[in-house]
Amino acid sequence: MAVDYAVIVLYLAGMLAMGWWGMRRAKSKSDFLVAGRRLGPAMYSGTMAAIVLGGASTIGGVGLGYQYGLSGAWMVFTIGLGLLALSLFFSARIARLKVYTVSEMLDLRYGGSAGIISGVVMWAYTLMLAVTSTIAYATIFDVLFGMDRTLSIVLGGAIVVAYSTLGGMWSITLTDMVQFVVKTIGVLLLLLPIAVIKAGGFAEMKAHLPDDYFAPLGIGGQTVFTYVLIYSFGMLIGQDIWQRVFTARGDKVARLGGTAAGTYCLVYALAGAVIGTAAKVLYPHLGSPDDAFATIVKDALPVGVRGLVLAAALSAVMSTSSGALIACATVANNDIWSRVKGVAALRRRLAAEPRTEHAGDGGGAEARAEAHDEVRGNRVFILLMGLAVIVIAIALNNVVEALTLAYNVLVGGLLVPILGGLLWKRGTAAGALASVAVGGLTVIGLMVSLGVLANEPIYYGLITSLVAYVVVSLFTRPTDAAVLDAWRARLAGRADGDPEAGASADAEADADDEPEGDTAGAVALALKLPFAVRQA
Repeated sequence: MAVDYAVIVLYLAGMLAMGWWGMRRAKSKSDFLVAGRRLGPAMYSGTMAAIVLGGASTIGGVGLGYQYGLSGAWMVFTIGLGLLALSLFFSARIARLKVYTVSEMLDLRYGGSAGIISGVVMWAYTLMLAVTSTIAYATIFDVLFGMDRTLSIVLGGAIVVAYSTLGGMWSITLTDMVQFVVKTIGVLLLLLPIAVIKAGGFAEMKAHLPDDYFAPLGIGGQTVFTYVLIYSFGMLIGQDIWQRVFTARGDKVARLGGTAAGTYCLVYALAGAVIGTAAKVLYPHLGSPDDAFATIVKDALPVGVRGLVLAAALSAVMSTSSGALIACATVANNDIWSRVKGVAALRRRLAAEPRTEHAGDGGGAEARAEAHDEVRGNRVFILLMGLAVIVIAIALNNVVEALTLAYNVLVGGLLVPILGGLLWKRGTAAGALASVAVGGLTVIGLMVSLGVLANEPIYYGLITSLVAYVVVSLFTRPTDAAVLDAWRARLAGRADGDPEAGASADAEADADDEPEGDTAGAVALALKLPFAVRQA
């Protein structure tokens, strides 16, 4: 095992080194949160694939293959389908918005009234998503070093928090590219063929397992439908996914790079299910399906290769964990704390205004100081959210349950107002707020009464969310024409709302690296929206 340990330690040290190097590039808010919006197609597709294929997709995907056979691929497969739909139909418009969070998009679309509640829902989702990946550290480090579960979570979580805090999205992007390469080699090129060979090939696997293990819908048609609702639609609206779309250099990068990443997910889904099916032949009586990945790696692979494959598992876990962590911190800082702080600051300024009207350039100096502190503030929030994730991960245990909880809350609460805002101009802020509240509460209530893994919560949550959105929107005043005009201008790539401004997002991307000139704030200020308060 000494060689395996050396591979893992070298890998972890490399992640920290990437974080330190990325810190040197994170000079502005744009650099820290969205990698300066400068990623090309190769890096964009690799990092996008890395973030969506995490611990639940790797360890949980193999576990579903162990439990259900090839149809266990459906969970990860629907993630790939959702990413393909996002990339082909929505990513170009999302990239042109040039915002930092989904709630900022809702502010722009609805006039600034839906952001705070949507921010809370999105924060809860990203927090639980980070927790699911952090839980997976326990399985991997137990195989590696025989560590206690709590110590494993603390060690893995500390490494992710460290490199994420240092360099933000630049560090995460660099580490994700390494992680993408490592898990492609470890899972697809090494573990997959070795597992099938160890199990005697597909003919031997069919001879030892029931026919249901090789049926396309062996996991159940209703379960597949639920996966589509939760994971495919979840890919369309998650802050962790949108924040990666914001890193693209332009429309074409977001569309083509995302399509490549989605296709990779489909292959990865099938590979995980096949590995799990092979593990069922080799180890038919495991205590938990989630133990299948670690067990087959430990027992079936030779020294050195085992270390690389375990590094691949760590890659999968860390990529999603770091992406969810920065998304969680971004939402907490920009959509929740900054709003509260902005309102308080505005009140103080109004109260002090008669005494400071001749203060000279003090306001400009204050603005520059605030801009200088933006990166530091986001670092603090990543650290705080990282600590919260580690504590919650220690308290929870089931990866699939935690992931389902996260996606149920996200999709039930935010799918309808987000897609409605993109597709239906009659949707209003009141309708969006009603949709978020009714859908979210319905999902949470039904999960409490019927169980986290029940299908009904997401079904009824979406239905009630849609009804509330349509009915309330139709019975309230339409969104102000000025808000809609500014929204359409942003969707067309005219960041300042001027019809004569260039519509090419590609041409504008390189100029979007200044922390003080966020155009979302400018538009919101012109419209006197609440979003402008925290940009002041």
